[in-house]
Amino acid sequence: MTIQRPGYLNFLIEWKEQQIIKVVSGIRRCGKSTLFDLFQAQLLSEGVSAEQIISINFEEAENEPLRDYRALYDYVRGKMLPDRMNYIFLDEIQHVTDYQKAVDSLFVKKNADVYLTGSNAYFMSGELATLLSGRYVELKMLPLSFREYASAFDRGISKEELYRNYVYNSSFPYTVGLNSRRNIHAYLDGI
Repeated sequence: MTIQRPGYLNFLIEWKEQQIIKVVSGIRRCGKSTLFDLFQAQLLSEGVSAEQIISINFEEAENEPLRDYRALYDYVRGKMLPDRMNYIFLDEIQHVTDYQKAVDSLFVKKNADVYLTGSNAYFMSGELATLLSGRYVELKMLPLSFREYASAFDRGISKEELYRNYVYNSSFPYTVGLNSRRNIHAYLDGI
């Protein structure tokens, strides 16, 4: 189940095709990759063709050869359509050595709209400001709010029970798929 996160999605929509790098940072498993999926679906619904979307997740083993900035740049340039806007999504970019060189080279192309995610402490530290200084806007993503968490469940569950599930299972999107009712009741029965 995908939980809609309109506040975050609207940020990407607002900055779409602006001549600036869009960076989504946040703790691991908070939903950054899913946000990219939601935004790509939005682009497709607006008439953007699948060929205009270039998406690479650097945590996938098949993308390991692209962890060198030059290999990444050459790969993306080879996929870009010359006469149309290209939407470039680089997920967990911190895995690419000297990633800023590839990102800067793509950023200067008039037909490239660049989006990045990163989640480790290095990427979220002041290094980002140094490496991409003056060329990016950052969206700091959090795990689910209680409202977002509750939106994933049937209305037959009380707010109190939902809140206990939220506190017990955590606010990470993955936990919505857990059998929350059983987990919380088993926990409470053990007290």
